[in-house]
Formats: sequence, C-alpha cells, structure tokens
Amino acid sequence: MQVSSSSMNSSWFGTFAPNRYPHVRSLPSEPCSTTAVAATSYSPCTNVLFSRPDPTRCKINSSLSFLVSQRKGFTLTSLAPIGVGRKTKRRRRALSVSAVFERFTERAIKAIVFSQREAKALGSELVYSQHLLLGLIAEEDRSPDGFLASGVTIEKARDVVRSIWHQNDSSSGVPRDGGGVDDDNKTSATHVPFSISAKRVFEAAVEYSRSLGHKFIAPEHIAVALVKVDDGSASRVLYRLGTNASQLAAVAFSRLQKELAKDGREPNMVSKGVYNKSISRKGSDAGSSATTGEVSALSQFCVDLTARASDGLIDPVIGREVEVQRIVQILCRKTKSNPILLGEAGVGKTAIAEGLALRIARADVAPFLLTKRVMSLDVALLMAGAKERGELEERVTKLIKDIIKSGTIGRGNKGSGLDIANLLKPALGRGQFQCIASTTIDEYRSHFEKDKALARRFQPVWVDEPSEDDAIEILMGLREKYEAHHKCRYTEDAIKAAVDLSARYIVDRYLPDKAIDLIDEAGSRACIQAFKMKKEQETGILSKCPADYWQEIRTVQSMHEMESRLKYYGASSIDDTNELILDSYLSSTANDNEPIVVGPDDIAAVASLWSGIPVQKLTADQRTLLLDLDNQLRKRVIGQEEAVTAISRAVKRSRVGLKDPDRPIAAMLFCGPTGVGKTELAKSLAASYFGSEAAMVRLDMSEYMERHTVSKLIGSPPGYVGYGEGGILTEAIRRKPFTLLLLDEIEKAHPDIFNILLQILEDGQLTDSQGRRVSFKNALVVMTSNVGSSAIAKGGHKSIGFLISDEKSASYNGLKSMVIEELRSYFRPELLNRIDEVVVFQPLEKSQLLEILDVLLQDMKKRVLSLGIDVKVSEAVKSLVCQQGYNPTYGARPLKRAITSLIEDPLSEAFLSGECKQGDTVLIDLDANGNPFVTNQLDQIVNLSDTSHPCN
Repeated sequence: MQVSSSSMNSSWFGTFAPNRYPHVRSLPSEPCSTTAVAATSYSPCTNVLFSRPDPTRCKINSSLSFLVSQRKGFTLTSLAPIGVGRKTKRRRRALSVSAVFERFTERAIKAIVFSQREAKALGSELVYSQHLLLGLIAEEDRSPDGFLASGVTIEKARDVVRSIWHQNDSSSGVPRDGGGVDDDNKTSATHVPFSISAKRVFEAAVEYSRSLGHKFIAPEHIAVALVKVDDGSASRVLYRLGTNASQLAAVAFSRLQKELAKDGREPNMVSKGVYNKSISRKGSDAGSSATTGEVSALSQFCVDLTARASDGLIDPVIGREVEVQRIVQILCRKTKSNPILLGEAGVGKTAIAEGLALRIARADVAPFLLTKRVMSLDVALLMAGAKERGELEERVTKLIKDIIKSGTIGRGNKGSGLDIANLLKPALGRGQFQCIASTTIDEYRSHFEKDKALARRFQPVWVDEPSEDDAIEILMGLREKYEAHHKCRYTEDAIKAAVDLSARYIVDRYLPDKAIDLIDEAGSRACIQAFKMKKEQETGILSKCPADYWQEIRTVQSMHEMESRLKYYGASSIDDTNELILDSYLSSTANDNEPIVVGPDDIAAVASLWSGIPVQKLTADQRTLLLDLDNQLRKRVIGQEEAVTAISRAVKRSRVGLKDPDRPIAAMLFCGPTGVGKTELAKSLAASYFGSEAAMVRLDMSEYMERHTVSKLIGSPPGYVGYGEGGILTEAIRRKPFTLLLLDEIEKAHPDIFNILLQILEDGQLTDSQGRRVSFKNALVVMTSNVGSSAIAKGGHKSIGFLISDEKSASYNGLKSMVIEELRSYFRPELLNRIDEVVVFQPLEKSQLLEILDVLLQDMKKRVLSLGIDVKVSEAVKSLVCQQGYNPTYGARPLKRAITSLIEDPLSEAFLSGECKQGDTVLIDLDANGNPFVTNQLDQIVNLSDTSHPCN
C-alpha cells in the first residue's frame, strides 16, 4: 500500500472544530476503514494497531510529533519521537502516555490545551504544575462560582503565577487566536512539551481514575492528582489565592460522584475504543466489568451517601461531634479501622454516618478520607431474590471486590443474622476495605459478640440518647427542612414543646427520633386542617344568597361610618375589635401565601393522639370538669367524703402539672371493710376522668398468691413457657400508659410481688423480662385492702353496727392511725413509705343505703330500658329492699342481692308471661301480703305517699 505523508509538527487534542478551537486541527471527517499507528520513524512500521476509525480519535503526547497522511480512505499516523536516539524504554513510555490521553474527556483535553496556551503565553518552554492549574481554572472560568466553587478566576490565578515565576517576562497574556494554527508552519509555536512534574500529574490522574473504577479521566481527576503529587508549585499558587487544596480535592471528588449518580453511566469520552495494550494489567482488570457491560454490585446494592450529601439530599447533622470525630480516628487507623455504632433505635446512628458523608463532601476530614466514598448497604436488597444456594455468597463476594476496587467506606446494619461474617473476615482482616456497622445493643450481644473473630475487627462507638437541650438544638437545625416540606413555620416554643412532651409522655422511644416525628406529624396535621378550613370557607361563600351579601355590605358601610365619626370627634385611634371585624369580611385569599404557623398546641394535640394522654392546655370545659370532679364522684360513691376528696386532689395536681414527673400520678391504698365502695370509687374515677371504665387496668391479686405467678406480671424468663410474650401488667401499661391501675385486694398477693411495686411507686417504671422499660408515670395506682377492717368496725364501739361518728371522742384521724398500725404489721416499711396516702373507708350508715339504692336502680333501669320497657319502683318496695339489704358487716353487697330478689325476679317473670311487653311502663309495688308484683295499670295505684319508710 503506497501512502504519502505530509509532516505536521502540531499536537492533536480531540474532537474540536477548527473555528471553535483554532489552535487544534481535527482529524479527517471522512470515514476510514483502518488506522495504522507506527512506533518508530527509523524502521518500517513494526508495531501497528488496527482499529475501527473514528473522526474523534486523537493522539497526544508532549514529546511526540505527529505525521498524518490520508489516501484512498486509509489514514496512517506515524508516531516518531522528536529526540533522535532516545532509548526504547522512553519510547514505550511515550506510547503508554499516548494511550492514556485516549481516556481524557473533552473537558480534560480542553484544560490541557489551555495549560499549553498559558505556558506559551507566559514564555515557558515546558508545561509545569502551575500551568496545569491555570488550564484547569481556565476550563471552568465561565462558572459563576469560579474554579471548583472556590471563587478563583483565571485572571487572579494568572496574575499570581506571573508574579511568582514570570516577573521579568515580556509576555502580557494569552493570545486569543492560539498562535495561528491554520498554517502548518506556525503550529509549532503553540506546541509546548510537558515537564516531568506534569507527566507525574497525568499518571496520578490515571491511577486515581482506576481506583474509583472509572473509564474516563475528567478535569476533576487531574485536580485531585495535582493536589496529590504537587511539587509545591500549585499549592503555592492556591495559598496566594486563599484557597485550601484539600477542599478543592474534596469538591472535585464530589463532582465525580454526582456526575456518575445522574443516570448510572460515565460521561462522554473522546475515544470509546479499546484501550492500548500498554496500559497496566491492573487498570485492565479494574475496567473489565465496565467494559463487558456488567452492573456494578456497588450501584446495585448500595446508596452513595457522599453523592447525596453533595446534592443536598441529606439533612444536616447537628451535634454528635464527638462520635463523628471518633469514627474519623478509627477510620484513619492502620489496622482494625472499622467502627461499629451501638445504640438504641432512634438515637441517631444513621445520622452519624451521614454526618461523616457530609464532612467528606465539605472536605472537613483528614486527607486520608478526602478520596473516600460512604456507601450505605441495603441488606434487604442484597438478600432479595437470592433463591439458589450460594447466590447470596456470590453477591457478597462480588460486592467486596467492587468495594476494594473503588476504595469506598461501606455502611450497613450488621444484624442480619446471615452467615456473611465469614466472607467479610478475610477482607476486613487484611484491611482491604473499611466498614461502618450500626446495630442495636441487643442485636450486638445476640449476633456480634458471639463471633469473637468478627467482633475484634470492629471498634465499638457508643451512641447515647441526647439530652433535651441537645435535642432542641438538633430540631432547630432541622426546622428549615421540615418547614420547606410542609410549607409551614415552626415556632421556637413548638420545638421546645416537641422535645418536652415526647420525653415525658412517649417513653418507649428515644430522642431525637420521637421529637422529630412529633414536629413532622404536627406540620402535616396543620396543613390538612388549613386546607379543610379553606374549602369550608369557599363552600360557605358559594352557598350564600344575595341577601347575605347585601347584609355584609351594609355592615361594612356602618363600620366605616363609625370610623368616620370617631375621627371627626378627635379619636386618637380606632378600636382593634372593629379592625378585626372589618378584616373578617375581606377575602381570605390575601393570606394564602403566608405559611401556616405550628405552635405548642399543635404539638400537644399530636402527642395526645399518640399516647392517649390529655397534654393540651386546659380548656373551659376541662376546667369545669376538674372543678366538678368531687361532685361527680359523690354521685356514685356514697358516704366516703374523705376518700373522694383525697383522690380528686391527686388528679387535679397531676392535670395542672404540679406532680412529680418521675412518679405515678398518685399511689393510694384504700382500706376498709368489704362493700363500702373501694372498688366502686376506682371505677367511678376511670369513668369520669379517664373516659370510661374500660380505661382501668384491674388485677385481682388473689390470682397471684403463689411465688411463680410473679412472672405473669412482667413476663416469663428465658427457657420458660411464654417467654417473649410479655407480662400481663407491663403489656397493659405499654398499650395504655394513661390509665388507672387497680390492684384489688393487695394483701392476698405473694410478698415477692411487693418487691415489684417498689420500683413502680418510686421511679414510675418497671423492666419486663425482655429488658424493656415500661413507664407508669402517667398511671394512677390504686390498691385496695381489707386490712384494718376489724379496727374500723370495733374502734371505740361495743358492738358492730354503730358508727364511729356517733362517738365524739373518736375522729377520722384517730381511726386512720389505728389502721396504719395494723398495716405496718402486714406490709414492709419500704412499701408503706412509697404510698402517697392511705385512705380509710368508713362503714355505711342506714340513711346512706337509700342513696346507694337509687344509684343501683338507675343502672338496672338502663338495662331494662334497652328492652323497650320503662320501670318505676314504689317507695314501699324501696323500703323493703333497704330493710332486707342492710348488713353493717358486708356493706352494700347485700343490697344488690335484695334488688335481684325483690325487683329483678318479678320483672323477669312478668316479661316472660306477657304481662309487660315492649313499649309499656310498668310499676313494681307490694301487694296486700307484702310481696312485690308488677303492674302496668298506673291508675289503680292509690296513696303511694302514705307508705312509711323503714330507713328513715
């Protein structure tokens, strides 16, 4: 094949049009079949590379001249060293550098061209490190933030370089025409060879690109390499410009990750052909997976936290400086440089790892970590779809290889319970990659500590729950993110209320997670309510008739007339009320763009929804309810004034906020004979204050008389039946923390149960069999006991049935002292000392039985009314029930039995016989023999008021 060639002394730099870059000449645009590259000019072409031609293919080398000729669609490019007589080793190195430039992106080649122009303009015979820096700055000079967001411009950098190295040079600047490259004889003037330091920068850029698994070399690679192998020139320039070299390297690294994270593909390259064989074997191995089109395991199973941090997709991390610094220290160790974050769920373990990624993105870490990436491993995604045996292990092995190649820092939850540890041990032991693990303390003990070989490769970093002050600072830092999402504005009081209420009432979770969730849901709730109000206003406007509009117009006119009169009579100001009324008639759309304000009341409302505890400010209705609580309790509990007063006082203290926040609402012991209203008072309080009797947790302590029954309250220990199901008491309080806990007949329980009560009454918490702490701080603990009933019945009296109130010498306090003395002989002092108040219930008087009967009959009438029958009871029947139901020893329980036999039994027989049916109003009265009967003939009832009353 006869080929004619013409000599050309210019360097080739890529796919640039001559009119855009006049100092660069593009290769022929006609399609060619092959391209021959000769290795020497002294002998025939002995080393020829054949490949598919590409008009964008280029060859560049600082020490090579290029001979290009074209004939009949064939192009022969002969690479001949300029220096005649150089050694073969130097020629091979030149060829290797030539192949390296094929991997440069258009932006990188543009930066190299600019560096040659800057060196030529400054009168330098070679391109040094400072000229490469000028080329990188010139390539990005159009950016509003300057070179790598540092604010450095080419004019400033050029002045610094000229002042340091070229003070005596006569060159004034960079020629815009590139030295006239259109003429072949003039192009040699623009060609400036590269110095040894510049070549080292290129080699470092190649190695850095390979370490990241990239198939291209961008200006960012060159910038990082320039910082790594700088001979002092570039750093001197950057110092004069007031810029930190390490920070520039970190920004360059984050840009590389951001560019790759856009769509998972590398940027466009100048040449997409096969790499030259002179590239090292290590580089070929690094790019093999990308060349074959395989999906990287890193991109498949991991999330790049560093790239997300650079894009602003990670919330700011407030505080935790000690933990992050500890992680940085561990990562910079030579061996065993793998930290593991240990803490409860929600304390911020993941946020600490994200804080490390943010620091790397800001270049606020040690130089060793500037080129690192933090990749978050999704364990669930790693396991998903692994059906066949060995497939999961294959994925993990591939992932480890990709991590080793890319030089990243892995982060994931190590408590997956799978046998992946054996695959990680060799790589972790050799220090081939670093891993940040995070798990809870329980998972660490159950899975991690058992494998000593794996545990010793990790350094524990304990993450404790932040204090309330630190949590407030964290929420202040996150406030802008949530305000932008919900389009609202959180007040400072709302932030403080979120931390305070979550710490007091949401005890099964940890700060700051629970406080963050509070403000998040409060913002969502406020936005939804504002939307509903706007829709209601629009609906109300559309539903108005013209007469309503005319009435509003007249009202506004009258208000304006009032305003004119006030001004006429010299009024200095107008009442604010009138202004508010006027504003209410204006269109509400004027304030649509204003953000919704979320205050403490919104936070309290969400906290109440979560916990069921009324934590909002007291409304007028709630104040009335608390003030009238005594009367509400007296309607159901008759004759126990001291007990009602004591328990209502405790509830009022708690609701106002004066109670001890670390103890239950109250701990009371009700003592007295049976049937006097101890349990009934607890039921009445649950219905009046806690919402319903179902809100009460009642435990009959007669079921816990044996020692082993203690485990029923807090859960069975490991190895026993029922382990893991939780205890009856602890699970009930976990589900309903705002409740009344009734421990009925506490004296019948086993003495070991009293030991459990000590922790509840003192600290307001109890630890179950699984190590979880259950809070009793929002529960009212009531214990009932019959201890002291004999002293109550016989105290100061000769026989049972007479009341202590009949004896003027005996008082309630004296009776209470007698009961406490008897309690001391039964209960231990540490239990009695933790009880807030011992309430003594007195025996019932005869006159009180009729009031109790009316309460019991109301309940009976409600049951009968559900059948459609209205029941009336004559006074004679009531007298008979009181007479038969009175027993001072057993209290009011015999009265219930009398109601059953004298009222309910005749009524059920009449209903079954058909004497009364649905819709009737029946009367229960006594016949001539004194027996109760049922009739619906009200007109036959005569002289009911003449019946005497035995209870009077």
